[in-house]
Amino acid sequence: MEKLKRKELQEQYKQMKTYMGVIQIANTINGKIYLDSYPNLKNKWLTLTMQLNQGRFANAGLQNDWTLFGEEAFHYEVLEQKETDTVTDIRWEKKQMLKPWLAKLQPYGERGYNKRQPSLEQ
Repeated sequence: MEKLKRKELQEQYKQMKTYMGVIQIANTINGKIYLDSYPNLKNKWLTLTMQLNQGRFANAGLQNDWTLFGEEAFHYEVLEQKETDTVTDIRWEKKQMLKPWLAKLQPYGERGYNKRQPSLEQ
């Protein structure tokens, strides 16, 4: 009986819609923001906080401020999301979703943690 229930739960999980999208992590103390796009937003904040709490986040500036100010100084927000079931090239689509947000919010230098990427600014 346990195996049947487990199989049923796995099947339900596979049927759940997944969403890709653009996220923002905002530092409520200094106002800096970090933007990124991910192919699957499900449980993304949990994953990101785990990386940051372990000191293993890829962005050094955000990691340093997280360590300095603590988790309570940051706010997570999904800026845009899209169902992945209709997307054929997720990598390309992620970049296309992120571009306008980078242009609009300019999360560089004193305003944010992102590094300018010429490939995303075209």
